Amino acid sequence: MSRPETKANLLEGYRGLVVGIANDRSIAWGCARAFHALGAELAVTYLNDRARPYVEPLAAEVGAPIVMPLDVAVPGQMEAVFERITEVWGALDFVVHSIAFSPRETLAGRVTDVPLDGFLKTMEVSCWSFIRMGHLAEPLMKSGGTLFTMTYYGSQMVVENYNVMGVAKAALESAVRYMAAELGPKGIRVHAISPGPLATRAASGIPEFDELLDKARAKAPARALVSIDDVGAATAFLAHRAAKLITGQVLYIDGGYHIID
Repeated sequence: MSRPETKANLLEGYRGLVVGIANDRSIAWGCARAFHALGAELAVTYLNDRARPYVEPLAAEVGAPIVMPLDVAVPGQMEAVFERITEVWGALDFVVHSIAFSPRETLAGRVTDVPLDGFLKTMEVSCWSFIRMGHLAEPLMKSGGTLFTMTYYGSQMVVENYNVMGVAKAALESAVRYMAAELGPKGIRVHAISPGPLATRAASGIPEFDELLDKARAKAPARALVSIDDVGAATAFLAHRAAKLITGQVLYIDGGYHIID
């Protein structure tokens, strides 16, 4: 597995929040490792006490001075994280939002049959939480910054078994565009990163996911699957000031899979 170059501290002096690390196969962990390798300082969150033993060693590996619980469905936890960042750093350069959730019975069923409570929970965690993070990060990005979220091809095309999550990701990508327009005058850029299929814990809930991986490997022009380090390296590049005029994008990191019928 390739890793980001560590020779140049291109992001030295940058400070960012990474949300969504569950274990060492998480996309959020690939991002954290890339940012750290390029010199950035990180704040890291974990979902709950069950996840804490898996995340804390990874946070220590990247030297994160802020490690806190964050379940976006628990009132006050998101605000507490940003209050702590304000106390410790007083500023923020980037946020990586790499979380999504849909109740199992909601995700497994047809979009046509989705119950209201399942739909609202899916949208709250998978879309609204990113909007809220943008709201909380805005006053900390006094000199500009970048907000990242993770999406998937199923937002644009019907992917079997992706179901209501495709609807949520479409809403998320639209939010990225509106937020980019609203925050751009302050130098804050907003992006959705769209990796190809990855064998993460979140993906394990999608039926027939192994078949999806095989299809992506066979059809992508690069004839290869993306890694969490590939995603991390591209995300870290977009946080640099060299990318200051790139905003509102859905960036596919999938070996070109999305261009193939």
